[in-house]
Amino acid sequence: MPQVILQSLLDASREPIIATDPTLRIIATNEAAVRAFSRANMELRDRRLSEVIRDMRLHTSVQQALLEGVSSDIKIDFTAAELRHYDVHVSPIQLEGRQCSVSVFYDVTQIERLERVRQEFLSNISHELRTPLTSIMAFVETLEDGAIDDPESNRKFLGVIRRNAERMHTLISAILELSQIESGKVYIDKQSIRVSKVVDDIFQDLARNADERSIGLINDVPADARVEADVSRLEQMLTNLIDNAIKFNRDAGSVTVEYSRRPGMDLISVTDTGEGILAAHLPRVFERFYRADRSRSRDIGGTGLGLAIVKHLARLHGGDVSVSSELSRGTRFVIELPTGPDQPSS
Repeated sequence: MPQVILQSLLDASREPIIATDPTLRIIATNEAAVRAFSRANMELRDRRLSEVIRDMRLHTSVQQALLEGVSSDIKIDFTAAELRHYDVHVSPIQLEGRQCSVSVFYDVTQIERLERVRQEFLSNISHELRTPLTSIMAFVETLEDGAIDDPESNRKFLGVIRRNAERMHTLISAILELSQIESGKVYIDKQSIRVSKVVDDIFQDLARNADERSIGLINDVPADARVEADVSRLEQMLTNLIDNAIKFNRDAGSVTVEYSRRPGMDLISVTDTGEGILAAHLPRVFERFYRADRSRSRDIGGTGLGLAIVKHLARLHGGDVSVSSELSRGTRFVIELPTGPDQPSS
């Protein structure tokens, strides 16, 4: 009975636990340890620790617990189906008159991933803000050194300062918007929306940008096509995608918006005729601050956050967004939204 109680207590822990005897053979484990470290349902009990986890730091700590009665904390990496990171606490323990050891494995993979994301975010945001700020400071210093008295130059310099200040403002607004969405503070109010009307309104707003480079805007959405969505958020998603399609298009190219349906989903696609995106970049285009062409993105004023916002808003609707691209032929983004309860699913 005591053995049954001990095993039940071990299995109640969500952290993997492994106990070893003085010969470094495993004498007790829990279900979490089997899930984490067993290969092909291999039985862990009675195996040598080195057969299960080949990490010298762990073996050294277990030896110290066995021979010196010393507890220790270490970090190890373990690769099974994927790489996992563990903080491990190793302690000596007396079992049936023998000096044994017990190791508790705390999975910190997700914590370390989030820490990397945080560090990358801070690095990216510092870089993105430093560029316009450096330009602003340089032109302010030029004005202070006498250029302010030159009527032709001072207006030009002030224009540069304004553009960079607007770029910073846009970036900060996008960061705050994304932060609110990710924190769950943004709520959507789904309504039946006529997609063609929304696209027409966006085309009207962006027509000047398209006309400057002779880019055609084509609304191929049927007049009666409707989706269930928050109208302001749908407009935000499509504006981001259409604006990008204009910016990254070739001169005299085109941007086409289409609607289709598959069982349970309404699909809205935005297709451009630009240079396309390399296949290696496609899995990452929705990441914050990720740019397939960094220099060009900055030249045309991209924040690197637009697609991340689109992805989060689509998922907030219960849908998603995907991308496909072919070099020299263009890129296609597709917003997927669940079909409304009053609409046929096919």
